[in-house]
Amino acid sequence: MNSDGRINPISRFLMTATKIQMHEMRATLLSFFFVFVLMTAYSILKPVRDALGADWGAVGLSVAWTANFVLSVVAVSVYGLALSTLKFRAVVPGVYAFFAATFLALYVVTVSVAEPVLFNKIFYVWVSVFSLFHLSVFWSFMSDLFNKSQAPRLFGFIAAGTSVGAIVGPLMTALLVDAIGTNALMLVSAILLLVPIPIILMLERLRTTDLGDDQVHTDRAAHTVIGRNPFAGFSILFSSKFLLTIGAFILLYVTINTFVYFELQDLTKEYGINTRTKIWSWIDLATNGLTLFTAAFITSRIVTKLGMQTALSLMPGMIMVGVLALVAAPTLIVLAFFQVLRRVGNYAITRPSREMLFTLVDRETRFKAKPVIDIVLYRGGDMLTAWMFTLLAQGLGLGLAGIAVIISGIAALWTIVALYLGSSYERMAAEPLTK
Repeated sequence: MNSDGRINPISRFLMTATKIQMHEMRATLLSFFFVFVLMTAYSILKPVRDALGADWGAVGLSVAWTANFVLSVVAVSVYGLALSTLKFRAVVPGVYAFFAATFLALYVVTVSVAEPVLFNKIFYVWVSVFSLFHLSVFWSFMSDLFNKSQAPRLFGFIAAGTSVGAIVGPLMTALLVDAIGTNALMLVSAILLLVPIPIILMLERLRTTDLGDDQVHTDRAAHTVIGRNPFAGFSILFSSKFLLTIGAFILLYVTINTFVYFELQDLTKEYGINTRTKIWSWIDLATNGLTLFTAAFITSRIVTKLGMQTALSLMPGMIMVGVLALVAAPTLIVLAFFQVLRRVGNYAITRPSREMLFTLVDRETRFKAKPVIDIVLYRGGDMLTAWMFTLLAQGLGLGLAGIAVIISGIAALWTIVALYLGSSYERMAAEPLTK
């Protein structure tokens, strides 16, 4: 808004094209920029990580994903300890400062490493841990910042920031890699991960001004720890039917995601690492271009007009259609196209819709149980599905068409869980508004 009280053209366009209200504009745009920076930092390194995996085969990837799961459990436990011992206002910015320090340390190690094989696997695993952790913490913060009436209108637009970052990141990689080298990209990511720290502080101020959250409650909460049990996230998860249903929803998604990822790795292993990097980059570019438009202008309308049941069940339905194409033509091009549609559905619709679910729970659940679901369950599903794929593909010789049939069955079950979860959300959201 201008100093004379008039709404500027950009704000007017956003209010017309989306469902953002004027008093939410600054917080929403800052949140958009927040996740944009995070995804840029991650996406700079993602094509390099994905290109490494094809050299190891299904067994090597399964081992790497097992290590990823173990490290994820440790990371979530340490995060829970930090929430139980440090003041809340220090924890979220501390997460990003920590990851920045680790990428700086990894860069320093590369200077003296003579044998890259072990380092490549360490890099692959740590970037994979970071890929879930940075977004889980971000969305925990978002579900704590915006209430359940705001989230359906705003989370789609905010999620579009991930697509912009996921487009800018690979472009920065392409522009910088020849000039500074692959290893120095970690320095770029480390610097970018420091940018969210002042953004978090600004959003905390906007919580009590623009968004109208209770000043006394917020100040008290910011200066206290969240619970005393660092492992409470695990017990909270298993004591809540609602959270367990979210966990089942994610596990079914992960199973399909892992099957498709492994098939892509298998079909691209005959190419050189540069060609593989280009293939993954084109998949990312197509995914994020489509996701950007969908998340910014369509997601909020799907959730508010069609309901959460529709929003959560759209992607399983899309997958069952994609599976039919895979069975008819089990080729790299069709699989890559299927991967793009699957990821667009996840990033633009399913992910922001899933994050809205956590506006209905308390702060300890958001910050302790949510990472257990987002990271530990996710990576546990990765690990189990990776070994399952190895058994089916290498042990039993099952091809892409056979894997596609299995995916179809999983998608059907996933649809049932999505409908039930959406119904539970709508019932709980109808209760009196709380923060």
